[in-house]
Formats: sequence, C-alpha cells, structure tokens
Amino acid sequence: MQVNRNRIMDQLDRLASFSDVPAPAVTRVVFSPVDLAARAYIKGLCDGFTVREDAVGNTFIRWVGAEPELAAVGTGSHIDAIPHSGRYDGTVGVLGGLEAMQALRESGFHPRRSIELLMFTSEEPTRFGIGCLGSRLLCGSLSASAGDRLKDTTGATLNEVRSAAGFTGSLEQVRLQPGYYHAFAELHIEQGPLLEQRGVPLGVVTAIAAPASLRITIEGEGGHAGAVLMPGRRDAFLGAAEIALALEQAAKSSGSIDTVATTGICNIFPGAVNSIPSRVEMTVDARDIDLTRRDVMLAALSTACDKVKAARGLQIQIEVVNADAPAHCDPLVVDVLAESCGTWKFDRMVSRAYHDSLFLSRIAPTALLFIPCRGGVSHRPDENASPEDIVRGIDVLARALAKLAEVA
Repeated sequence: MQVNRNRIMDQLDRLASFSDVPAPAVTRVVFSPVDLAARAYIKGLCDGFTVREDAVGNTFIRWVGAEPELAAVGTGSHIDAIPHSGRYDGTVGVLGGLEAMQALRESGFHPRRSIELLMFTSEEPTRFGIGCLGSRLLCGSLSASAGDRLKDTTGATLNEVRSAAGFTGSLEQVRLQPGYYHAFAELHIEQGPLLEQRGVPLGVVTAIAAPASLRITIEGEGGHAGAVLMPGRRDAFLGAAEIALALEQAAKSSGSIDTVATTGICNIFPGAVNSIPSRVEMTVDARDIDLTRRDVMLAALSTACDKVKAARGLQIQIEVVNADAPAHCDPLVVDVLAESCGTWKFDRMVSRAYHDSLFLSRIAPTALLFIPCRGGVSHRPDENASPEDIVRGIDVLARALAKLAEVA
C-alpha cells in the first residue's frame, strides 16, 4: 500500500481555495455557497464509491465490502471552517480518509466489511451557535425540533437554510440505527503543541473532553461617561469582567491541567467610548475530560454571577447552550490504531478539543488518531501540518481501517 503524497497535498490545497476570504486564511461556513462548492468538489473525487447525503447534509462515501450486510467501518471528519481559520482542521480527516480508502483499493485490498467515509455537517458552531450539528443528529442527542429552533444571525432557521441548500426531508431520519458502524476512527491534527514538543509523530486518543457552552446576559444601567459618578454606576461590562476572571480562577484551581475555560465573546452595548455599558452578552466555554470537575467549575461560575449581581446591582441571566458529557474512546479501536502505528513512535493522549467522534462514540466503538500541527496552532491562517505527518497519519489510518474491516 502506498499513500499518494502529491494527490493528498494537491487536494488539500484545492479544498482550501473554497473560501470567503483570501489565502492563507479559510472561511467556509456551513451551507454557504463556498461550502456547497467544496462539498461538490469532494463528491467529485469519489469515483468507484457510493455517495449518499442525509437531510442535514451529512455525506456518506462508501466502499462496499464483500459482505455488505455487516456493519461498516467508518472514518471521517468535517470541512466547514470558522472565519479566518486554517486549511487542515477537519479536512485532513476527510481527504485523508478518502486517500486511505483509495490507497487500499489501489493496493488490491478487498474489504470484508464496507469502509465508509463520513463528512459531517457543521462541526463548527459558527452559523447556528452549536458545534457538531450533524453528529449530534446522527447519534440522537439533538432532536428534530432543532430544525425550527436553531437560527443563524439573520434569523433564518436550520430547516430554512438546509432546504435552500438542497437538503430536504425530515431530520428524524438522520439518526443512525444501532449497530450501523462496527467501529469508527477519525484522523485529525492535534490542535495543540504536545506531539511536536515531545518529538512524537502520532497520538492515539483515549478520551475526548466535552464543553459546556453558556450565554450570559448582564443588564446594568447606561449613562454619560463623564456625568455619572463612580459610586452610583451599574456598569454591565465591569460585571462581565469579574465573571470572566472568576471563571478563569475556577479553571486554574481545579487541580487538573485538563480543565480549561474561555470567555470567547463579549458584546458590549451601546458600544460607545463615552457611554457606560448598559448591557453585555457574553459566551463562555468550559471543558474537561472529567465531568465532575467540569461541573464544579460551572457551579463556581454560577456562584460568581450571584455575587456580582448582588454587589453591583445588575441583572444576570444564564442560558446553557449545551453541556455535553466527555467520552472515553473504545479500547479495542485504540489498540488497533496503536498496533497500526507499527515502528513509529506514538503517545496515548487525551483530546482537549472536541470532535464529531465525541458523539459517534455514543453509538459506535470510536477512537481518534492525531498528527502534530506546527506550534500547536489551529483555528488560525498559519495552521500547518507537514506533508510527512499527513502521509504518516493516513498510512496508519488505512492500516487500521483494513484491520477493522476484516474483523468478523
């Protein structure tokens, strides 16, 4: 078996050209014209495989095995990209999965079980405010009512947007039946610095952290920046700042390096230099591989909001967008990935970023394979993975898929 280095790198370069912003940045928001064009490009590469799409646009590219009645072996990731991000997040798992299938086929391998590449819809939360939209629907953790409930910034619902993009039918039909996959393995860049720092070319993931995402609205009282004296102010932004710092402290004091928290959005109203902020809308992301530790952090956040509310005379509302449980990868799939690394050095590690595999793990034995990314940089235009690491990751993935496809 030989991974075609030129083919995969050319395909990654071509896919990166489907973007709403100039290179090297990539912006590819789900169901946008460039997203639909990128999807068409991927499907155009799939000669010899069967292709189907479900009602939300999850795309299944199947190499039919000798015993097609058996549960398939799956791999895959996503191609949507947050604004001004890079070209390797998700795409290495999609095009790399396709290259793994092509390399195996070109080697003369004939799988017993079907091998299927799954291109997930909207792993990023950019458009509808919730990540892993397609995989949540596939595993049943998100109900079909989300089609009318989820809206983008223009007020258009998920159902309206997907229908306009050509994806119709009931979202009830998206959920996969139990036993659909025999096993699932996702290839991904690490999105962190550990593999590069350790000089290790591969990471076999044993656990996936999960975030809780919350929207916090803080109402104070506006006024003239010069005329309202400090003792009488009810500044919504200063309340938000205290809450953000309290969240940081809660993460730092958890006792584990795996506890992290981020205040990613802070919208201030009215947003004038000479006006006291009357309202702030902020979003926070709190995550851990341990559910108890994460929930202790969320409790500390709630307590901080209560204290700020009382001390500053503010009104504070907390909305939980999602609070997903972490996942532990399937030991057998982990072992197959580790075995497929052969003589290459690898580390068993956790994923602090979450992926569609988190939700696939609820309905199928699942694990992740990481390759290094330069400087641990991701979600930025300078995101980079070397051709050597990409090819190595695909080679290991292909060997793992072949082994899993032969299991009775």
